Amino acid sequence: MRLRLHGFPSSVLTGTGFFLMGNKRAAGHFMERVMFFIDGFNVYHSLKSKAAYHKFLWLNYRALALRFTRKGDVVSGIYYFSAYATWKPSSVRKHRLLIDALRNAGVKTVMGKFKEKDRFCKICGKSSKAREEKQTDVNIAAYLFKEAIADNYDTAVLMTNDTDLIPAIKIAKSCFPEKKFGVLFPIDRWAEELKQECHFWRKAERKDLSKCQFPNEVVLPSGVVLCRPPSWK
Repeated sequence: MRLRLHGFPSSVLTGTGFFLMGNKRAAGHFMERVMFFIDGFNVYHSLKSKAAYHKFLWLNYRALALRFTRKGDVVSGIYYFSAYATWKPSSVRKHRLLIDALRNAGVKTVMGKFKEKDRFCKICGKSSKAREEKQTDVNIAAYLFKEAIADNYDTAVLMTNDTDLIPAIKIAKSCFPEKKFGVLFPIDRWAEELKQECHFWRKAERKDLSKCQFPNEVVLPSGVVLCRPPSWK
């Protein structure tokens, strides 16, 4: 029988204070490999929703993953999925700084793109151009299966509240019944359907984000210094 705390199985409970206090491990427990799949824009929008959260945008997802992994288990990989808002140069510059910092920390980044679409207003009768992110959901699903087929994880943790990923999780559970699939909800985000489909769930809180920030200056092996954007302080 596995111990559960807020829906999380013992395989991903941490001894560093996030899920389970203390460092004792159950007798007979084998090291498990935990892989993280980060829905970058989903997290970004959660942090942009309140001015008080902007200081958490310089987020070190490797540190966050370690905070969500029990001592003795191993983070077998971290994927960050997003896209550049190319029509916003200032946003792109800040995003590239974060991407470079993440890659330096060993996080694999998978970039999609934005696509223009027409929107029609029923009230005024006018059409306008809008942009929506494409490929992220498909990329997350593809890498979830790619890494499962390669048997590179025992437990997958998806950081998102996007219910469009439910079909991918449902099929992955069916194809790989020996693996566990969990969801980590971004701050102030929730999706009951997603929670019900996963084996376990948890919410990111202020204290978790606060403790998992990059330093204000990240020095790359090349000597290049990545400086935290002032608006993210």
